[in-house]
Amino acid sequence: MIDPNVWISGLIKPSGTAAQVIRAAITDRIVVVVNQHLLDELAAVLMRPKFRRWISVDDATDFIKTLAAKSEFYPDPGQSSARTRDPSDDYLVALAEAANAIIVTGDADLLEADLDLPSITPRALLEHF
Repeated sequence: MIDPNVWISGLIKPSGTAAQVIRAAITDRIVVVVNQHLLDELAAVLMRPKFRRWISVDDATDFIKTLAAKSEFYPDPGQSSARTRDPSDDYLVALAEAANAIIVTGDADLLEADLDLPSITPRALLEHF
């Protein structure tokens, strides 16, 4: 399960580590897990005017569609208990648990949380290849 911050980072910096994660996902080197909440959050962020510098609205829309088509879609696991310092991250934990997936993130709240499933950085994911 890849945190929206990784997708956004990869789109902003095409030569960075997060962009390599995007390429791995698009080329089916990794299995990506999403739910509607994650896709909606990512789309909302990418539609903000400040992102026009890096991605057009049409390209952002196409990216979301491609991501949805290339991913394993899970239903919303429902209300989750507080698991991280940032309650807005708890849905990501619930999704990862429902899918039995690791969380790939750059968010310290997730990386430092005491979770049953591991949270790793994009670099750590790529080192597994």
